[in-house]
Order: sequence, then C-alpha cells, then structure tokens
Amino acid sequence: MQFTAYICLVVAALCWGGNAVAGKLALGHISPMMLTSLRWFLATAIIAALSVPQLKRDWPVVRKNLPLLFFYGIIGYTLFNAMLYSAVKYTTAINVAIEQAGIPMLIFLLNFVFFRTGISFAQIAGFALTLFGVALTAAHGDLATLLQLGLNRGDGLMLIAVAAYSVYTIFLRWKPPLDWRTLMAVPSLGAMLSAIPLLVWESSQGAARMPDQRGWLIAVYTAIFASLLAQVLYIKGVESIGANRAGLFINLVPVFGTLLSVALLGEQLQTFHIIALVLALGGIAIAERGRPKSAVPTSPASAMD
Repeated sequence: MQFTAYICLVVAALCWGGNAVAGKLALGHISPMMLTSLRWFLATAIIAALSVPQLKRDWPVVRKNLPLLFFYGIIGYTLFNAMLYSAVKYTTAINVAIEQAGIPMLIFLLNFVFFRTGISFAQIAGFALTLFGVALTAAHGDLATLLQLGLNRGDGLMLIAVAAYSVYTIFLRWKPPLDWRTLMAVPSLGAMLSAIPLLVWESSQGAARMPDQRGWLIAVYTAIFASLLAQVLYIKGVESIGANRAGLFINLVPVFGTLLSVALLGEQLQTFHIIALVLALGGIAIAERGRPKSAVPTSPASAMD
C-alpha cells in the first residue's frame, strides 16, 4: 500500500514538474489567467464526461460538502496556478523553484501548530536534505548564486501560491468519502468558476491573450496531466500516508522541472542535476524510515479506487 502511495506521489510530482515547464513555455502564447481558465474548463469537461453516473450516486454527500469541495478547487487549483503562472512573468526560475520547495515545510509547520502532529528528527533531516537538493538544482550547481536573490512582485505571488497549496493539503484531512471521479469533478468545477473573475480582471487590464497553437497544446497538457492525473495521485498519496509525509514529495517538483527542461527544452544535463535528484530521493527515504511510529494518515479513508 505504501509503495503504491510513493509511486503515486512521484508521478504527481513529475506531472507538476511538467506544469512548471509549461508555465515558462506559455509566455507569449497564452496569458496566465486565460491559461488558468482554459485549464480548468477542459479538466472539468473531461472529468464530467467520465463521471456523470457516479456524480448522481454521490450527490447526497456532495450536497452536504459542497462548500468544502469548492474550497479545494479555489485554493488548491485556481489560486495556486494563477499565482504560479503570473509569478514567472516577474521573477526568476531560481526563485520560483526555491519558493515552491517551501510547501512541505509549511505543511509540517501548520500540522504541528494546529494538530500537534508529531515530527521526528529524521523527518527534519530528510526535509533538509531534499531542500538542499532542490536548492542545488535551482542554483544550477552554484549555491553562491542564492545569495544574490532579491524579493520582487513575482516572489510575493509565489509565496501566496505556496501558502495556498499548503492550506489545501492540510484541509484534505476533512475530505468526504467520495469516489475519485467525484472528488475531482466538483473541485474542478469550483476552480473553473473561480477562474472566471480572474480572467475578467485580466481582460479589463488589456492583458488577456487568446492561445495560439502552442498555447492550446499547453492548456490541454495542464488540463490532463497537471490537473486531473496529478491531483488524483496526490490525493491518493495523502490518503495513504498522511499530509506530512506526502508533502515531502513536493520537493521533487523543481527537480523534475529541471530534468524535463533538459529533455524538452534542450538544456544540457549537468552532474549537479543527478546529485540533486539523489539528494531529494535520499531525503525522502530518510524521512520515511525515521517517521514517528505512531504516525497515521491525516485524511480519512475514501471510496477512491
């Protein structure tokens, strides 16, 4: 069961690493709020087509939990991605990668402050090791460059994104017992509806850009892989091993983002890329082996299968 959860979380991180690359490729081809809106419109249409019978069966539970399910979509889906796609316009990829790596640390902190979730020394050490690997990747092998970073508008937007996804992860502990299709369809609808005001605002600023061919391809990728597949796998991972342990795997996102940049953008693979990936995976292994023995998943079981 735990091995399956690990696979789910690694694949989810891989999809989100691709999302970071897609955000960079989208510049000049589709505007941030347009991409966010199209992403969740397409995702909602796809999952709805697959889940109408199940949605009817789950409707009594959905109706009782509709505010929470919409909250998942607004915070974890729309807000996070709208901030990320906007941030790459103003800040460097180094800053974005490092700031995303703050998600697991914030999850640990929020779980400890509000729920007194136990944290072992090995988990702290594992987190530090994976964070070092992420920093090495983000700095392109030269950690001295981290001292030259400054905070700007893009960094502020990414901090909002980090906080949003951390809160989303914490709130998954109250996830109602629903089939995975329903658990994706309803929050995706909430994400789509909440993205509309952002698109209206972007249009009012004269910044909206309709997608060209590449823009449409990016929107389709984000809808299928970064939205549906990654979210389902992440939810299953949190369900199986808890938010603290699952959150640690988010440190793989910038590592995979760098490796995908090598594969898709033709950047040269460096030794530090391989070292960083080993550090990230090693940190996860240390944290897993040294977790508190009493640790249990922080979200209730569901009907996902």
